[in-house]
Amino acid sequence: MGVQDFWVFIFVIGFCFQARILSSQNLTCNPNDLKALEDFRNGIDSVIDGWGSKFSPDCCKWVGITCNSSSSLGLNYSIDTYRVVKLELPKRRLLGNLSASLGTLDQLRTLNLSHNFLKHSLPISLFHLPNLELLDLSSNYFSGPIPVDIDLPSVQFIEISQNFLNGSLPASICDSSTRLRTLKLAVNYFSGNLPPGLGNCISLEHLCLAMNNFNGSVPEGIFRLRKLTQLNMQDNKLSGALSEEFGNLINLVRLDISTNEFSGTIPDVFHSLGRLQNFVAHSNRFGGRIPPSLSSSSTITLLNLKNNSLQGTIDLNCSAMTSLTSLDLGSNRFDGPIPSNLPSCQHLNTVNLARNNFTGEIPESFKSFHSLCYISLSNCSLSNISSALQILQQCQNLTTLVLTLNFRGEQFPADPTLHFEKLKVLVIANCRLTGVIPQWLSTSSRLQLLDISWNQLEGTIPVWFGNFSSLFYLDMSNNSFTGEMPRSLTGLPSLINGRISVEEPSYDFPLFMKKNVSARGLQYNQVSSFRPTLDFSNNNLSGPIWREFGKLKSLHVLDLKCNNLSGPIPSNLSGMASLETLDLSHNKLSGNIPPSLVNLNFLSKFNVADNQLYGVIPTGPQFWTFPNSSFEGNNLCGDHAPPCPSNVHYPLGKPSKTRKNRGVVIGIAVGIVFGTAFVLALMFIIVVRAHSRREVDPEREDHDTNEKDLEELGSKLVVLFQNKDANKELSLDDLLQSTNNFDQANIIGCGGFGLVYKASLPDGKKVAIKRLSGDCGQMDREFYAEVETLSRAQHPNLVHLQGYCTYKSDRLLIYSYMENGSLDYWLHEKTDGPTSLDWNVRLKIAQGAARGLAYLHQSCEPHILHRDIKSSNILLDENFKAHLADFGLARLIHPYATHVTTDLVGTLGYIPPEYSQASVATYKGDVYSFGVVLLELLTGKRPMDMCKPKECRDLISWAFQMKREKRESEVFDPFICDKQHDEELLCVFEIACLCLSGSPKVRPSTQQLVTWLDNINTKKV
Repeated sequence: MGVQDFWVFIFVIGFCFQARILSSQNLTCNPNDLKALEDFRNGIDSVIDGWGSKFSPDCCKWVGITCNSSSSLGLNYSIDTYRVVKLELPKRRLLGNLSASLGTLDQLRTLNLSHNFLKHSLPISLFHLPNLELLDLSSNYFSGPIPVDIDLPSVQFIEISQNFLNGSLPASICDSSTRLRTLKLAVNYFSGNLPPGLGNCISLEHLCLAMNNFNGSVPEGIFRLRKLTQLNMQDNKLSGALSEEFGNLINLVRLDISTNEFSGTIPDVFHSLGRLQNFVAHSNRFGGRIPPSLSSSSTITLLNLKNNSLQGTIDLNCSAMTSLTSLDLGSNRFDGPIPSNLPSCQHLNTVNLARNNFTGEIPESFKSFHSLCYISLSNCSLSNISSALQILQQCQNLTTLVLTLNFRGEQFPADPTLHFEKLKVLVIANCRLTGVIPQWLSTSSRLQLLDISWNQLEGTIPVWFGNFSSLFYLDMSNNSFTGEMPRSLTGLPSLINGRISVEEPSYDFPLFMKKNVSARGLQYNQVSSFRPTLDFSNNNLSGPIWREFGKLKSLHVLDLKCNNLSGPIPSNLSGMASLETLDLSHNKLSGNIPPSLVNLNFLSKFNVADNQLYGVIPTGPQFWTFPNSSFEGNNLCGDHAPPCPSNVHYPLGKPSKTRKNRGVVIGIAVGIVFGTAFVLALMFIIVVRAHSRREVDPEREDHDTNEKDLEELGSKLVVLFQNKDANKELSLDDLLQSTNNFDQANIIGCGGFGLVYKASLPDGKKVAIKRLSGDCGQMDREFYAEVETLSRAQHPNLVHLQGYCTYKSDRLLIYSYMENGSLDYWLHEKTDGPTSLDWNVRLKIAQGAARGLAYLHQSCEPHILHRDIKSSNILLDENFKAHLADFGLARLIHPYATHVTTDLVGTLGYIPPEYSQASVATYKGDVYSFGVVLLELLTGKRPMDMCKPKECRDLISWAFQMKREKRESEVFDPFICDKQHDEELLCVFEIACLCLSGSPKVRPSTQQLVTWLDNINTKKV
């Protein structure tokens, strides 16, 4: 070919290519595909971003759609069109049903609609797509069985995990799907025996059947899957002996059969599993010994056999187990000595041998256990603590050492040669050790967690503990320590700045079992689960409580009960902004309870019983929740105690003497905002009106008005925003008369900065009067801001401010009265409350509260952050219509701002996690708190219940744990469980989980909340 011919050839090729491009640009979406997508869109109740309200014929430009021309797919059509080959809309929060019309997309290769809110049954047509290669419908709300007739000849990947699918697996699941490589069905409600037909998935590499209700034995067909690399069958009800046929799965890398009912011995087939790295079989009923082929596997990195009935001595061939890094054999029946050859496992860094029947001492060979980082030998009947510490100090990389329930009655070694410089966690609790805290422990300055509780140690607490810059958990309770608490402890950096970085052990490593006297039995714990704590309870400590403790802003628990501490309770303790538990009971403390402690917004447990305290018990948001027993054994008066003497001055009536009305607590709406200008203008109107009534010379200057006269006017006139005609001459005297001089019998609740009283105005209208009183320098600011903000906020789902009045140091706010009190009262206080709130009523309450919050965030001018959304701030009228109340923590922000910086406040259990990192309140923070309220509606439980065991105290953590375990059905309040509402309950639960996301960006807007909740059941809204 000559040069000229060559260029002609190139020109022709280029021309054809360009023509192809121009032609493809003119292609339209295949009509059948377009119709299928339209039907799909019509089945979705929510908006699909990027699809628009009107359908464009060019469907290939829609978000999530990928097309190829029919000619490129080898289709001989007379007219070339685009064919849809991919539909990918994961994490789009799609709500609705999945249209069966998607089954007509016969050229579809990928269908990914994971992590949405799609519900009802799986369309049969989806399981007959001839070209489908990837099907991902995981994390939705699909229910019912998998279609029996499956014909997916091209499929390679199927994941439908985390749904509500039930029934048994189809026997023909793999008959036509011989190319299937990944099958994930985890976290559903499948039951029955595993079908032998699984053995027809000859290309399968990853099979996940975890967290279902499968029972029976493992079918032999599975053992034919020689390409299998991952097999997850944990958390089912599989039983019987483990077949030796497992040895046929020669390519297995990870095998998890934990939390089933397997019994018998573990088969000795691991010599055939030459690629196996992780073997997890904990929580079964295996007995006998560890098989030799497993105890000499050169590929195993993680071996977890805890919580079985394995017995005999531990015979590991560590010279062969060259890859082992994590070994967990806890809670079995092993006996004999602790295996001395463990240091020969050169890479082994995590060891749990706790709760076995070992005897003797820690082997001398552990001196060369240089790879060891974490070891738990709790409850192993060990002896000779001196030898144990001498040996373990040679483990150069040891950071976590747990020796609880050993060395009974021995003396804590004082050997000055001991040193554990890298140690971060040391637990030697409940050993009945005697002696004093040894000086050598001062070299362990990297300690983060130290627990030497429940021993018989004496002497003083060393000053050098204050040098441990990373120490955040110190438990020295239940010993016999004397002397004063070291003042140096008040300077612990980790408890001041909150910078706590905890290195967790490897997979599922139990730190230790901690004795909990308030709960039955013992508990597992991880380092990260421990709240920053100083626990010196049940000792013989004396001296004062240092005022400098107030600097520990990150401390959560301060427990000093049952000592001989004396002196006053420092008011500076109010500086411990994160404090949740403060127990000072059974000491010799004197003086009064500092009123400043009411500022501890997170405080959920407070106890000063059996001291020498006197005076008035402070009242405030948290103090109202404490039982009377927290204050008994003193000379205190007021709420929780006998009435105070009559000579105690209370402006405008007396405070509450009893908590008999606690059950009808109503969180009446108050708002705290900056805006004195508005109220000053109102006061100006009052002044002008007063001048006109007294026929003052119109030319007389305003400043000639006597300040005392102005105060008198303010004390007698009530400024009303609503119902002005009916109560035109409403005065302070009217308010005093309607509340019987603010008698405690008329108290119906306590909100931010004051008590709330029920009253009837002269026209017969019931109102709630909130009385703000006190000498706080910010009180005027709070009052003016509240008046301005709430007078502007008008919405059917908000509690309306009717008016206000001032009198000396008291300020009165008049609100609409809510006949049915608070949601908190109906859910948690009223005996028959939960039964009266059926699901339709609860859903209506959630929808109304969401609308009120959306108004505050988006429609009210200026926009308002609530900052204290909780069930006690959702009030119910006579028709159980929800009204948001108590803006006592709100701040105004500009219409386009997203946050406001202020002091951290709120209510324990409702405050978003990011508020602990920075004092920045955001819209998404309100959404988080609203998510907690949704959980309350769904579960009937309080957000925090300190009377429950530690693992159940936090409603949010418990709910997410149940979600991970796919046990959502166990979350819901039995009073609302009904099959006809199952899908609605699950949908609202998913919305709550989105609101409670740790990342504020993931949380929905309040307008999205309104849309989603209204779409739950539009017929009943």
